[in-house]
Amino acid sequence: MIGRAGRRIPEAQAGDHIAGYSVLNDVSMRDYQFRTLQWLQGKTWEKSTPFGPAMITKDEFLPGPLMTSAVDGEVQQSTPTSDLVFTPEFLVSYISTIITLNPGDVISTGTPGGVGHAQDPKRYLHEGQILVTSVEGLGQLRNRVVKEA
Repeated sequence: MIGRAGRRIPEAQAGDHIAGYSVLNDVSMRDYQFRTLQWLQGKTWEKSTPFGPAMITKDEFLPGPLMTSAVDGEVQQSTPTSDLVFTPEFLVSYISTIITLNPGDVISTGTPGGVGHAQDPKRYLHEGQILVTSVEGLGQLRNRVVKEA
């Protein structure tokens, strides 16, 4: 989560713009995501991005703890946060070349391997399932899948 505004932030200074970290699950609407080559339409659905339950300040969190997601108690994804492809500082720097980052803005760092779409056979979330997303030291999100009316 961004704590200080900035544009074109050098990577070496990007940490100064980070307020802290939380848990976020960018649930994808795969049927929309793959309609074109632009994935944004599958990642921006209203009420589809659980976030929270709290923010931990950047000095309280070091990369390394385990990130996991489970569906109905079955672990689907599990990897240490130190395995992220891009560091938070890189993401802040890169994204700030495109848009001005403001306090309260949230950047999703990505997801570990194990998404249902990449499995064989493919697995998708269904109404009534319980999705648990957690990061050790940050907290846990527990969400029931609900079909939009």
